[in-house]
Amino acid sequence: KLNFKQAAPLYLSEVAPAKWRGAFNTGFQFFIGIGVVASNFLNFFLSKHPWGWRLSLGLAVVPAAIMTLGAALISDTPSSLVERGRLRDAKQSLIRIRGAGADVEGELDDLVRSVGAAKAADREPFVTILERRHRPQLVMAVAIPFFQQVTGINIIAFYAPVLFQSIGFGKDSALISSTILGVVNLGAILVSTAVVDRYGRRFLFVAGGLQMLVCKLAVAAVLVAGTGASGTEHISKELAVAVLILLCTYGAGFGWSWGPLSWLIPSEIFPIKIRTTGQGISQAVNFATTFALSQSFLAMLCHLKYGAFLFYAGWIATMTLFVMLFLPETKGIPLDSMQGIWEQHWYWRRFVSTTVSA
Repeated sequence: KLNFKQAAPLYLSEVAPAKWRGAFNTGFQFFIGIGVVASNFLNFFLSKHPWGWRLSLGLAVVPAAIMTLGAALISDTPSSLVERGRLRDAKQSLIRIRGAGADVEGELDDLVRSVGAAKAADREPFVTILERRHRPQLVMAVAIPFFQQVTGINIIAFYAPVLFQSIGFGKDSALISSTILGVVNLGAILVSTAVVDRYGRRFLFVAGGLQMLVCKLAVAAVLVAGTGASGTEHISKELAVAVLILLCTYGAGFGWSWGPLSWLIPSEIFPIKIRTTGQGISQAVNFATTFALSQSFLAMLCHLKYGAFLFYAGWIATMTLFVMLFLPETKGIPLDSMQGIWEQHWYWRRFVSTTVSA
């Protein structure tokens, strides 16, 4: 799973045209969303079967087989081919993905220059990525996946049935509610696909963050109103429905902002020499944060009750402000020209030399 989540966004960013790179890359999150919805449906229909959990777990072999077959059929990216000295194959790859009538000579020349500069540096990627001039990209590779997880989205996805049962839904209703959340999130990803290359990454990050922040605060307020500060009673059906609606709105905000964009940004900001290294660091942070939060959420919910939602609201406010201050816009910029955005940024330009690095 780690290899797939590392390679897929990177592959999509390298093969997509710059002006449509965001839309192509959000497709990765869209199919993750399909998997989440499909698994929720399976859990619901198999919940009463005596072998339900075995069937639910075993059926994961189907998408795994499809992924394995697909990986065997796709071609290498032009960047990868140039790195290995296969210039003729790289040109044919560019023609295949850009169209037979496209002029690919300029893009191929840019790739050759970038790869040549990277090879001239002749340093280990893990050493290079720690250099001062790559500080902005390294910070984003750590901060973006960390912030994605402290929105609380995966915690709600993992524990949605438990969460909804704890506020008054029955077992079946809880499973249905988590499925509804998945469907809403899936629809929101399509919104992101449609607008990410028109309005840019920063706009979606900030707008989605504000939407999630309001919803988290509202959920906390509803829980206080329904259970009191002690949180020891089930809330009414009406308030439970209100919580579901607020969490669906929250899921939609995540689905068209921090969900897909957290895969996109790390895959497009690094120079070719350290692109895979940066993506690997990003995914390691994502999985480590997911593990830590998943181990602590139930205890947090039991002890903090509505305060758990205020905890995540605080992080959402922090990460939205972080994007506003420190993330430059990457919309429509070719991967090999990405260094320029850091040189022009009010804060990061102090770390980045004026020479385009490899």
